[in-house]
Amino acid sequence: MEVAILIVHVLLAVALIGFIMIQQGKGADAGASFGGGGASQTVFGSSGSGNFLSRTTAILAAGLFVTSFALAIYAKQQASSISDAGIPVVETVEQALPVLEEVLTPLDSDVPVTQ
Repeated sequence: MEVAILIVHVLLAVALIGFIMIQQGKGADAGASFGGGGASQTVFGSSGSGNFLSRTTAILAAGLFVTSFALAIYAKQQASSISDAGIPVVETVEQALPVLEEVLTPLDSDVPVTQ
């Protein structure tokens, strides 16, 4: 389930980036009004492409939010199941201290001899 959500999440992110890059900035409207745009001959009509791209971008952003939320819930469940494994962190650290002290104490051969 997590892999499917993750794949959808990545596809939505790539599509959202693509739709944002396709859209024209607000400054492009002034240049198109002086005859350089040819907006009446586009596939979506004179103002249809802006509405289509805006709506699609909003839908993709909402989908990205939903998949992000689902992945966060799934990660929280995974983290709680790991912490419920029955191994307290304090015991693990207490068991590791003697091993760390043995590793960290210098041997006689590690200490440089000064004359």
